Amino acid sequence: MARILGIDYGRKRTGIAVTDPLQIVANSLATVPTHTLLDYIKNYVAQEAVEAIVIGQPTQLNGQPSESMRYITPFVKKLQKEMPQMPVIMYDERFTSTIAHQAMLDGGMKKSDRQDKNRVDAIAATIILNDYLQSKSHI
Repeated sequence: MARILGIDYGRKRTGIAVTDPLQIVANSLATVPTHTLLDYIKNYVAQEAVEAIVIGQPTQLNGQPSESMRYITPFVKKLQKEMPQMPVIMYDERFTSTIAHQAMLDGGMKKSDRQDKNRVDAIAATIILNDYLQSKSHI
């Protein structure tokens, strides 16, 4: 099996998570400036076997796409054009930032660490990817 990348896309920074090769668990990988994201992904995929990329899809409570989709959609199109062989999966990311903050609190993380947006983005990407893995295991 190959790894799966998870992405919590942001306008300035993007959190990235990755599964182990058996796709059992996801761990945070990095937070990168969004303008370097495509190059980061291409470099990572050149070094590691990656089966798919899961991108958090921001959705409003009523199920409609959030305003953030206007930034994510062009990136997804560019990613698919640059890497046509790579499956790109959009996955509902409602509440992941809130869950990430709660996980940091529950884990006893210091306030200064909880305010580190890079850390929050990487944890949110990990939550998105773990949720996706759990949804696959119930199929």
